[in-house]
Parts: sequence; structure tokens; C-alpha cells
Amino acid sequence: MRFFTLLLLLTTGLLLAGEPPLLIESCSIFDAQSGEFLPDHSVLTQGDKISAVAPSSEIGELPPATVRIDGRGKFLLPGLIDAHVHVVHILDYAHMTGDEVLPLYLAAGVTAIRSTGDEIVAATIVARSASTRPQSSPRLFTCSPLLDADPPIHRDIGRGITSPDQVGPLLDDLLPWNISTVKIYARTGREVGRTIIEEGHKRDLFITAHLGAYRAQEAVADGVDCLEHIISVYNYLSADDIAKLSATPPVDAREIELVRLLVEKGTMVDPTLAVFRNMIHLPDAPEIAGHPDNELAPQRLRDFWPVYLKRTNCPQGGTLEQRRELFSRYQKLTGLLHRAGVPILCGTDSPEPQVTPGFSLHQELEMLVESGLAPAAALQAATLNNARALRQEQQLGSITPGKYADMILLSANPLEDIRNTRKIETVIRGGTPVDPEHLLHLVPKQ
Repeated sequence: MRFFTLLLLLTTGLLLAGEPPLLIESCSIFDAQSGEFLPDHSVLTQGDKISAVAPSSEIGELPPATVRIDGRGKFLLPGLIDAHVHVVHILDYAHMTGDEVLPLYLAAGVTAIRSTGDEIVAATIVARSASTRPQSSPRLFTCSPLLDADPPIHRDIGRGITSPDQVGPLLDDLLPWNISTVKIYARTGREVGRTIIEEGHKRDLFITAHLGAYRAQEAVADGVDCLEHIISVYNYLSADDIAKLSATPPVDAREIELVRLLVEKGTMVDPTLAVFRNMIHLPDAPEIAGHPDNELAPQRLRDFWPVYLKRTNCPQGGTLEQRRELFSRYQKLTGLLHRAGVPILCGTDSPEPQVTPGFSLHQELEMLVESGLAPAAALQAATLNNARALRQEQQLGSITPGKYADMILLSANPLEDIRNTRKIETVIRGGTPVDPEHLLHLVPKQ
């Protein structure tokens, strides 16, 4: 009765508002908190927000103009979030602009992305483009350029810092660009890195790091919020710790000091397994080089991928067999981190070579499950965990009244097979249904 009364009040307001609501009825809804599907539930949206979620039997009378989607036998997920993409880097080398690939993300059910280190002016222009084209673009959250030593490794998207005294003024200069994340990059040492963390937190910014000179043990102890890439953990393990990854039976994760520290500090880890498999270590493996997702990318991007592989000396790590073994250790470490209680994010590093915008997130989900996460945990990584990293958990990440109506309707249960996240019937972006096939037609072929 409580649900019915609530819906009656809501629908009265909808009639007065004059905007047709959307009802997705009689589907199974993924509860991102519990990791379970709620059977035979319906979701009502008004404008770009979710207005009610209730058992289907509790739905009252709705306005005649209500748009209805029959969800019987289908599965509704919160919109997926990619926590690590670039909307300038790589694309600029391929003579592309970030707006050209935005429909690819949405077609894959990725309704929000975080640009994790780009040239800030260009990234802001892409973000503004996305905000004016919500039915063909994901929500785009921007980050600082890569804060690095001087000269920065990536001069197109990096900022060199030579002294801790430069950090505060630099962050103050970046704040008007509406960044939500600051990224520490590989050549940054501890003194500057610690100052970035301290000054960033004073400004309520989320601090993430792709580590190199700044050791993981130091950055985590200093309070970094997240580590980007599984190597930002793996590269700081001892030889004994690495041997423990393959131990039978599996070791207690608390035996590894760095893992204990990550758990103690609540530090997130974004493994980005897709870029290590598809670009860095196994780009020449037949199942990667010939993956059908690659064909969805514009030709200019695909033409540049082999150029960039050569430029970055990829594949790296020895023979194909040796590289497969190294990648398997990355996956074992990812599973161990999850079992220990480290919050895992879901990011891809798209559009690096063979990391196709949008669709590589489905590959990342598959690799997380191969690493030992249950399908529900992998979905939580790509929804609620990522929303928390964006500081958007009140707006995104779950199908909850008051949050943005960003959802994807699937024809099969992803808890039975994580690959079912690809079986998208409808993408709902801000309360408006969008056909994935239509979105694919918006992506340039060349």
C-alpha cells in the first residue's frame, strides 16, 4: 500500500507537469547494493530522473501519455560507467576529436565516463558537446592533466611540476575547469605527490595515481584515493609476494603487506586489465587482434593503433607464452585484492590500441570475472563503485528514486553469464530510450 500511495502522489504530479513519464514494467531490476535482481519490478521516470521503483503489482494508474517499455523476461541494469578513458589522448594523434566516439560508449550501455588525464581545454569542449547531445553521448566527467615531473612523459596531456610550492596554485587554476579528479603521473616523486594529495583533498578533489617513482606503499600511506592500473600495485610487490599469487591453496591476502595497507586505508584500485591485455602484452594474440569489437572503431583510429603499438614498443614482456603468464598474474592479483576487501573499479583506458570505446568495458567485466569476481561484484564495480569514485553516488550507480534515469535493458541475465551485458535491447539516457543500433550509425566509419 505504501508503494501504491507513493506512486499515486507521483503520477498526480506527472499529470500536472505535462511531461509524459516513462515506465519500464515487469522486469528484473539489479540492486547495486545487494548485487541481486529484484524480480517483477517496474521503474517510473520523469524528466531525466527516476521517480519510483516498485513491485509491478503496486503500480497504480498512470497518465495515458506514459511511454511504456515491456520488460517481461528482461533485466534492467544501472547505466555502466567507465572510470578510465581519454577523450583527447590517442584521438588527437589519430586526427579525431573526442565527440566522434561518444556514441560508441552509449551504444555499449556506458552512460557515464571519466576522462582520466587529458588536455583540459579540449576535454572541456568534448564534455560540453556531450552535455548538449545527451541522446548520443554519455555523461562526461573531467580530470586534471597528468601531473608529472618536468618534462612530463606525455607532453600533449601532461603538466610538469618541479616543486611542491607549485601544486596549490596549479590546482586553483584547474578548479574553474570543473574537474572532479586529479591524476598523479609516473615520474612524480613522493614530495610533490604527497603535496598533490594534501592540497587536492583541501579542495575536495578525488586523487588518483598512475605510479612510477612514487611507490605504492608511500602513496597509499599518504592518502591517495585510488591507484590506476593493476601495475600500480603489482610493480611494488616483492618477489615473495608475487610467488604467493600462484600459491595453492590461495594465500590469505593479509600476508601481503601492501594489500593490508590498501584495505586499511580504503584505497580503490582500477585495474584497467583491458589495456594490459589488448595493447601492452597481448596485442598480437589472435583472439585480441581479431576481436570483433575492434571493427566498431572508426577507421582513422584503427589505422593509428598499429602505429602507436610500434611507437610504444608493444607487445612488451617476452614471448607470447611469457606475456600470457604475466597477464595471468595481473588477474590473480585483481582477484586477491577483491577478496581482501579492496574496492575495485571498472575502467579500460580506451581508446588505446584495441581498447574500443564503450565495448571494451564489456571485455573488462569479463576479465574481472575471470579474475575471480562474481558477476554481481563486477557489475557493482562498473556501477556503484565507479559512481563513488566520481563522487556521484547520489546521482548515479544504482536504480534508485532521485537518481538520473540512466539504465540499460538486457535480454538475458548477466549474473548467469557476464557476457550477457552485451545483449542490450534499449539504452535509457536521462529518461529517454535510445536504440543502440541507431547510435552505432552515428559513429564515423572513417
